[in-house]
Amino acid sequence: MNLKTTSKPSVINEVHWENGLTYHEYRQLIDSLLKINQTTGNNHSEKQLVYTRLNVQRMNKWDKITKLNADLIKAVENINTPQKWLILTEAWCGDAAQNLPAIQKIADLNDNIEVRYLLRDENLDIMDAYLTDGSRSIPKLIILDNELTNWGPRPAPAQQILKDYKKDESMSYDQFSINLHTWYAKDKGKTLQSEFISLLASLG
Repeated sequence: MNLKTTSKPSVINEVHWENGLTYHEYRQLIDSLLKINQTTGNNHSEKQLVYTRLNVQRMNKWDKITKLNADLIKAVENINTPQKWLILTEAWCGDAAQNLPAIQKIADLNDNIEVRYLLRDENLDIMDAYLTDGSRSIPKLIILDNELTNWGPRPAPAQQILKDYKKDESMSYDQFSINLHTWYAKDKGKTLQSEFISLLASLG
């Protein structure tokens, strides 16, 4: 893997890539952990297990129903050089479950794109180099051929929902979660696809 240099030394190396999981392997890992009442990371509380089971349902749904638009398909099919996409994630993360199926479908359009998934809490050296407003927010996609190009943890309108929640002391976390996932259900991946068209165009 040929990593281009950025404005700072890369924290990502060959071992990270080799340790990464394919999407199928990531999904299998989650299923195998749930069978023994565990999830990824060190917190195996009932709350985390509930989140993880719900996320499996979300991923199953988006795996089946996500439709990519023609402009995005064209942009991806026009990629003629190899790209390696590294994604930080965790099974209990709702934003990951809402976005990863679409991202994988995008990558599957072109054999030049390879994707690997790493668990955030096992790779904090990478995570801490790609913070969002000082937070270890996931999912985080890093395009290794140009590490200044990355995406995450969520589409801009969803990020704004989080910012509004943090400013509104009267809003409960449960209400925030409802607002966020209602937005995902209504948007159906359209905003993510628009953002990826711009992301790919930025690569030149």
